[in-house]
Amino acid sequence: MEFLHLDWLLNALVFSLLGVVVFWVSFVVIDKLTPYDLWREIIKERNQPLATIVAAMCLGVAIIVAAAIHG
Repeated sequence: MEFLHLDWLLNALVFSLLGVVVFWVSFVVIDKLTPYDLWREIIKERNQPLATIVAAMCLGVAIIVAAAIHG
């Protein structure tokens, strides 16, 4: 009995990398669509309300990517 299926592991790695890339690209697109630099506003200016909105957006995109990958 084989407990570790290499094809399952490869599929998990490929889909994980694909999910991270899609998530990163979506963050960059949203950053470009906003009139200010999200990263600077959150880190340098310590804009807590904006950080909360971006966190909610990140969770939403992550849920969509996970659902798309899961099928």
